[in-house]
Amino acid sequence: MAHTNVQEVLRSIKDATFPAGKDELLRAARQSGASQEVVAALRGVPPEEYANKEDVARSVRVDPDSDLGHSPAQQAKQARQGGRPGQAQQLREVGRPPVEEELDR
Repeated sequence: MAHTNVQEVLRSIKDATFPAGKDELLRAARQSGASQEVVAALRGVPPEEYANKEDVARSVRVDPDSDLGHSPAQQAKQARQGGRPGQAQQLREVGRPPVEEELDR
């Protein structure tokens, strides 16, 4: 797993034209001077057509603690539930646990 975060990956593909395939994303990242970690993270995405940057963010594998701010309960729920094929576990959509909502009141 690459040691980078979603923001770095998205910055590296800012010049990509969407929809874009994996090869186009890699080309855009290399042209923008992306780090080896970002390129490695993009190499790990499934070879499909991505409609926008949000699709890429949901599919790229990065350090689970990078920048998402999920609680341990949310991370556990992400691990239990399935996502799109090839989608990084830490990017699966998950709501806040009822206990955390109750504590915020």
